[in-house]
Amino acid sequence: MDIKSYLSGYVDGEGCFCVSFSRSTKHKLKWEVRPSFSVSQNYDRMEILHLFQKEFGCGFIRPDRSDKTFKFEVRSIADLVNKVIPHFENYPIQSSKAKDFQLFAVICRLIESGQHLSKEGFKEIVELAFKMNPSGKRKYSKYEMMV
Repeated sequence: MDIKSYLSGYVDGEGCFCVSFSRSTKHKLKWEVRPSFSVSQNYDRMEILHLFQKEFGCGFIRPDRSDKTFKFEVRSIADLVNKVIPHFENYPIQSSKAKDFQLFAVICRLIESGQHLSKEGFKEIVELAFKMNPSGKRKYSKYEMMV
């Protein structure tokens, strides 16, 4: 097995494609959209996080205080669109997480093209994001963001 397929399999179990929203007075629509890709691991197995960073050529590794693990994380839209998304299109995830990835890819490309700056584009992103990770916790309801 090559390393790229291995990384995709690893993400199937330990990775997350996430789109978060936060209120913002700096943004025209009063919301900031923040997509991110991350992989978590305990300190004693951090070498895998360094491998992700080396293979993708981007991102950062940080402690995650919520569960005492470490995360490799990519937040840059350019890196998500040009490095992370193409990897998973070429080396697909095999579980139901693939559906979250597909939605994540659409959202990142919408943001890259500036769609998040219009009310219609923002609403489309919110709709797509709420189809991802349905069991995850959400700070805001979809309806709060649609006003």
